[in-house]
Amino acid sequence: MGIDLPLIWAVIILFGIMMYVVMDGFDLGIGILFALVPATADRDVMMNTVAPVWDGNETWLVLGGAGLLAAFPLAYAVILSAFYLPLILMLVGLVFRGVAFEFRFKAHAARRHWWDAAFIGGSLAATFFQGVTLGAFLSGLAVVDGNFAGGPFDWISPFSVFTGLALVAAYALLGATWLVMKTEGDLQERMRTLARPLVWAMLAVIVALSVWTPLAHPAIAERWFSLPNLLYFAPVPLLVAAVVWRLLQTLRGSTHAGPFVLTLALLFLGYTGLGISLWPNIIPPDISIWQAAGPAQSLGFTLVGALLIIPIILMYTAWSYWVFRGKVRHGDGYH
Repeated sequence: MGIDLPLIWAVIILFGIMMYVVMDGFDLGIGILFALVPATADRDVMMNTVAPVWDGNETWLVLGGAGLLAAFPLAYAVILSAFYLPLILMLVGLVFRGVAFEFRFKAHAARRHWWDAAFIGGSLAATFFQGVTLGAFLSGLAVVDGNFAGGPFDWISPFSVFTGLALVAAYALLGATWLVMKTEGDLQERMRTLARPLVWAMLAVIVALSVWTPLAHPAIAERWFSLPNLLYFAPVPLLVAAVVWRLLQTLRGSTHAGPFVLTLALLFLGYTGLGISLWPNIIPPDISIWQAAGPAQSLGFTLVGALLIIPIILMYTAWSYWVFRGKVRHGDGYH
């Protein structure tokens, strides 16, 4: 029995995307929350909690895209053809957010509000168009003879707009709980207060997607609600309810890291639910990872490079977070 290279590559890409969502999610969330925190000193602290690590977080986005090209060229071609516009708008948002990181602290006080606006707008745009792309992807792509057969605006739908707004709420919650862990005093308490309604918003989003997706896609409904699958997958919604309950409890208490860890668990459960709905298709509704995979020689050759580089990425990421661990206070910074 040979090694299932498409399966290994699918796991690598899924891992890379999850790492990106987690690690870039909270600094995009901080940009979203900027709009709700007008004080310049508090904004300085918020940005300084991620200033040393934000650019390294985007390594995982590059890994996911490069891995898709190397391992599943058919999926890469179809997905990019379908989502050129939202992906370009996402990248424009990331550019504005990245430039704001570098120039905000160097700008004159009278002009700093322009970079604050760039940080907020870039974070919102990047997050929203990531969510829109996800929603359009879940809705399925028209493929004929290995080519995308849809139109340039097929990605716009009520469902995709809803998933865009849903991801804004998810990243805002992730950013708020990150700041609970990394700040103290009045700013920390404000983040605890903001996080509570965001938890309820996140729960509402999960419930809405859990109802909307099966109703819109009978194949997904069959996957979730047929026996014995219903018994196998029942722990996922039960765990979501338990994590939400515990997250609300920790936000009322004095723990610092607990809310962030539980938010990560909630995102992981949501990611797991999406995986269950789509597996093993890499181009919904019916093109599997094995159908979209490149030649075995290409998969094996690129896998060697991936297995060398991924541990290095994990090591320098862990080291950077270890070096810059602890609370960030007013007056602290990495300029």
